[in-house]
Amino acid sequence: MPDAPPLLAMHGINKQFAGIAALVDAEFAVAEGEVHALVGQNGAGKSTLIKILTGYYRRDSGDVTFAGRPFGAASPLASQRAGISTIYQEINLVGFRSVTENICLGRETYRFGLLDWKRMHEEAAALLARFGIEIDVRRPLQDFSTAAQQMVAIARAIGFAARLVIMDEPTSSLSERETQVLLDVIRRLRADGISVVFVSHKLDELYAVCDRVTIMRDGRTVRVAPMAEISKLDLVATMLGRDIGSVARQGATGFGAKGAGAAETLLAVEALAEAPRVRAVDLSVGKGEIVGLSGLLGSGRTETARMLFGVDAPDSGRITLDGRGFTPRAPHDAITAGVGYCTEDRKAEGIVPEMSVRENLTLALLPALARAGVVDEAAQARIVETFITRLGIRCAGPDQPIRQLSGGNQQKVLLARWLCMNPRLLILDEPTRGIDVGAKAEIQALIRELARDGLGVLMISSEIEEIVEGADRAYVMRDGRTVAALDGDALTEQNVMTAMAQGDV
Repeated sequence: MPDAPPLLAMHGINKQFAGIAALVDAEFAVAEGEVHALVGQNGAGKSTLIKILTGYYRRDSGDVTFAGRPFGAASPLASQRAGISTIYQEINLVGFRSVTENICLGRETYRFGLLDWKRMHEEAAALLARFGIEIDVRRPLQDFSTAAQQMVAIARAIGFAARLVIMDEPTSSLSERETQVLLDVIRRLRADGISVVFVSHKLDELYAVCDRVTIMRDGRTVRVAPMAEISKLDLVATMLGRDIGSVARQGATGFGAKGAGAAETLLAVEALAEAPRVRAVDLSVGKGEIVGLSGLLGSGRTETARMLFGVDAPDSGRITLDGRGFTPRAPHDAITAGVGYCTEDRKAEGIVPEMSVRENLTLALLPALARAGVVDEAAQARIVETFITRLGIRCAGPDQPIRQLSGGNQQKVLLARWLCMNPRLLILDEPTRGIDVGAKAEIQALIRELARDGLGVLMISSEIEEIVEGADRAYVMRDGRTVAALDGDALTEQNVMTAMAQGDV
């Protein structure tokens, strides 16, 4: 990039939440008329950095300059008025209002004390025309496609005379054709001298439009490079904190020896799709087998798990369980069929914080424990005591609120919730995230023990080492598709990262 001073410069940014560091001396700079990629895994600090820039959070320390002047927005509105507009993954416009109202909201034009609708309609149409979009701006926004709504959000940003536009996963809900239209719009913004910060986990899109990339990990800026000078594999390795020159099996997890392989298929998935996030997933899980599912954030891993558990319905594809067609229309159907699911977000979708260990552990089993609407408390107590002992759950007693337990012990309670149902298949989405090393090894050893007892396990993990060490086989997803199936000597960190980056091995 040119040696001219950057449009935006964030230097030494620090931010803590309840004593936990979210950003540590983070650096970020964007040049005039540059499309700059900002990437990193969950918890890397991307969102916190953006929220500090746009006035949602206040930084604890560090310096920010924008357009050559010290900058610190007191609110998102102040940031927008200063020339920084943000377009979020979930479009935050008013669906029942017209396109014109959404574009001009907050900067309406008046004539003789009344809204000048004619002028605002003309301005809205002109802004959209810059991007080749011709729609009736008088109609409600909700009448149009997601792609058209995305363009309205961009037009609104430009209408505020934005000099910097931040796009947070803007293509996550778009089709391939719509994505190409959006990428063309980004190129036009760059040609007009408008800078763009592009947050995406879709590598092909980054390489298609971005000039440079900033990679974050654990709240720190770990690398800044021109896109032309960093390979996809190198980018992925940097995001994950791995050295591509020395990737090897290190036996550092607690899984223990792998199984001998599955003799019988339990779950089979063929061409499963839920547009636009899941396009074509193929995988299988055998009885007594741990199968890993890997891929970058946004690759469609969790969406696949949700379809298998009946949370979301697929558009197409086929699922079989024990050789029979399996089409769960709700989680209840999956549970009845012997499928359990530990979600990625333990706090939001797993535990019920104010309930006790006992209540959380038996939550899914309550219908079986109840007679005429009354829970058999003696039977419940026996089950809870059995699983507290079996899984080594450290708690003051079954009536202790689960929120008081450590993350590792909360995760054990969630595992026990499904194990007491005697499932055939257990789907684990990030089973060791946010857990200390000791508890992590205990849970990994438990997963292997369960597989030896005949349970089929589909394990989703962002930690490649966990997949390589713990899974008997693994699949890699990229942009909603299964792009690699790895087992035996082919299941290495190098091959997983290569599939993530390039779509093949």
